[in-house]
Amino acid sequence: MSTLSFAATKQRTTVDDTVALVQEILGPPDSWGIAVRLWDGTRLGPERAPATIVLPHPWTLRSMLWPPDSLTLGEAFIFGDLDVEGDLESVFAAFVPVISGEWRQPKKVARLLRLLLRLPAPPPRVDGVRGGASTGRAHSMRRDRESVCYHYDVSPEFYRLWLDRRMQYSCGYFERPDADLDTAQTAKLEHICRKLRLSPGDRLLDIGCGWGGLLEYAVERFGVSGLGVTLSKPQAREANRRFELARLNGRARAEVRDYRELTGEFDAIVSVGMVEHVGRAQLHEYCERAFELLRPGGVFLLHGITAKWEDRPGPNDAFINRYVFPDGELTPISELLTEAESVGFEVRDIENLREHYAATLRHWVRNLQARREEAIAVTDEVTYRIWRLYMTGCAYNFEHGALGVCQSLLHKPTGGHSGLPPTRAEWYAHSMR
Repeated sequence: MSTLSFAATKQRTTVDDTVALVQEILGPPDSWGIAVRLWDGTRLGPERAPATIVLPHPWTLRSMLWPPDSLTLGEAFIFGDLDVEGDLESVFAAFVPVISGEWRQPKKVARLLRLLLRLPAPPPRVDGVRGGASTGRAHSMRRDRESVCYHYDVSPEFYRLWLDRRMQYSCGYFERPDADLDTAQTAKLEHICRKLRLSPGDRLLDIGCGWGGLLEYAVERFGVSGLGVTLSKPQAREANRRFELARLNGRARAEVRDYRELTGEFDAIVSVGMVEHVGRAQLHEYCERAFELLRPGGVFLLHGITAKWEDRPGPNDAFINRYVFPDGELTPISELLTEAESVGFEVRDIENLREHYAATLRHWVRNLQARREEAIAVTDEVTYRIWRLYMTGCAYNFEHGALGVCQSLLHKPTGGHSGLPPTRAEWYAHSMR
């Protein structure tokens, strides 16, 4: 056999092994909702599909699937060993068994491993991208600062490309399914401020204030004075820049401070998208500090992503822990409320907004993809791919109930009337001025 013939035969064998492996994972091609295209042009799956998985190299599946976890699969995508044309979210449904590990029965693993090892080994990867691993005791002040800064110290210009005009990095509130992102985020801010029962002159504390959009809205719309704290210097600078442009005359300021360093007394406290960074072991201290900082009769609105009960305690997602939120931990809402009650809070209201977060994330992904070149210019290709993959996966998980996002309204009781409305009507009747 000539060298050319041998190479062609080997290529054909690799294609056949790849096709067999794809079918072992996804089942018969006529059952797929997606298409697959190999490096040689071979196409599998339906003619019309919302997305096509592109396997650009003979070794792609081996780099994707071994070892079989979210980190391996995610790295294959962000470093270009795998690509997706079209709707990335539709791919998650096909690969949920791979990500979740449901296919790890011994016999299936043996078949997959046998096919994987017949494929060429991937070349060493030189990515030049740092992960988010931190050193020191988990959730110490220093390590928390490192972990938060890894995520939020990306240029504000990157976030500005795909967030709303107030740069709200949390779920919107879609009073209509066709609402645009700015409208939904404004409705979210109004909803939060109404739940807090803000009045002119109130002192508001925002724990994890981000780029200051919520505090700016509360000061302008409800006449409060406010302090926002974050561990990210770029966020605090951007927040104070926004306050200055809005001519808030010292009524709002952002500081780089840990919640454990706070002192004083406030009429209301809000914390949106921050509890995910606190850590299970620190939840009691987090709730205790909020309770101490709140005046008697005041309310604390805690808004955060929650895990399902059956996922507790569960390991952190390996890909997200390395490349997105180092040391992030999600807990069931029941655990959060138990800790809140244990320090003295009275639970007054709980609202799960997971469908709103799925809708918000889809807006973000569309915005990011529409401004891909700009996003790469202010960061790089890998960062763009990380955020596209991360936010798409989260949209899928919120839509299918794997994640929740709950707003809990907690009251510091005085032994008498709470001063809160007896029904939700006043919170939900948004008279936007």
